[in-house]
Amino acid sequence: MSKNYTLLTTDGRAKRGEFRTVHGTVQTPVFMNVGTVGAIKGAVSTDDLRGIGTQIELSNTYHLHVRTGDEAIKKLGGLHRFMNWDRPILTDSGGFQVFSLAGLRKIKEEGVTFHSHIDGHRIFMGPEQSMQIQSNLASTIAMAFDECPPSKAERSYVENSVARTYRWLVRCQTEMRRLNGLEDTINKHQMLFGINQGAVYDDIRIENAKRITELDLDGYAVGGLAVGETHEEMYRILDSTVPYLPQDKPVYLMGVGTPLNIVEGVYRGVDFFDCVYPTRNGRHGHAYTHHGKINLLNAKFMFDERPIEEGCSCPACRSYSRAYIHHLFKAKEMLGMRLMVLHNLYFYNHLMEEIRNAIDEHRYGQFRRDFTEAYNTPDC
Repeated sequence: MSKNYTLLTTDGRAKRGEFRTVHGTVQTPVFMNVGTVGAIKGAVSTDDLRGIGTQIELSNTYHLHVRTGDEAIKKLGGLHRFMNWDRPILTDSGGFQVFSLAGLRKIKEEGVTFHSHIDGHRIFMGPEQSMQIQSNLASTIAMAFDECPPSKAERSYVENSVARTYRWLVRCQTEMRRLNGLEDTINKHQMLFGINQGAVYDDIRIENAKRITELDLDGYAVGGLAVGETHEEMYRILDSTVPYLPQDKPVYLMGVGTPLNIVEGVYRGVDFFDCVYPTRNGRHGHAYTHHGKINLLNAKFMFDERPIEEGCSCPACRSYSRAYIHHLFKAKEMLGMRLMVLHNLYFYNHLMEEIRNAIDEHRYGQFRRDFTEAYNTPDC
């Protein structure tokens, strides 16, 4: 049984838990607000994050390594001190860049050679380097270094990729144990999550889930989804794979997703989520509500004096109208982006609170049905 994760209750396959870390306890299911380079895009401060109910923030190993540099951040006391955030941080390993920078990298057993997307200089990153960078950042949770194969890749390619990712995971575990024992390590209690891969091949996913479970890690992620497959394929993979991951450890669905994706993921036993949608879409004038996504750039909102969503207590909805935010975007004022990002992150964080309450009260099945119906029924 995990000493860090307590399973409080279940409702079907939906899990309600607590995850204890050196930087505080996370109530799950949880959405991690994405601050790739140690900041939420949209002029949102860490004080703002605390105010809108953020439990845990996510930053990216590769991006912080190439700018400003993990060694500099270590000298400044680690990422928590650097960005003035006293709650948990999860750092992605840089492995997703093996997928997203496909035209700028070369994969070998030792690791991956990148060409920086900023200035083109050569970077090598393998399991050991990823762990060293994340140790320098001193995040709460470090993700294992992996390759995310394309969802439609040939079976033989996926088999070879997953086997290599497993070997990398073993190396990550060994290196993290070494790093956590060093005298100058900032966070000697850094945790490691392994990543399940296998594209859309159920049997590869299941076999990999069994193997990584044997390593007794702090948590497990399902990676390589939301990268081109359909929602139905994603749900099928979760249905087949999650039962083979430990119920007494957190399960993290990487890079997912929409509010409906999250509701469906929780229904299938997922604890952790992250996605850039609420911030990215907010910066482009799109707001999430319980009745779906609305585009405040549309002319019909020019005279709409309602808040973004009736009953919402976010900073934007407490003080400003749709008409005013519409005006800010038309005038290209940064405040418009900031208010929309705050609203969307508040919506996601408090959706997770609604989900936790529904599981606690053993009514998650009804919550899922009611939320889906309302989300697909626009109110404007």
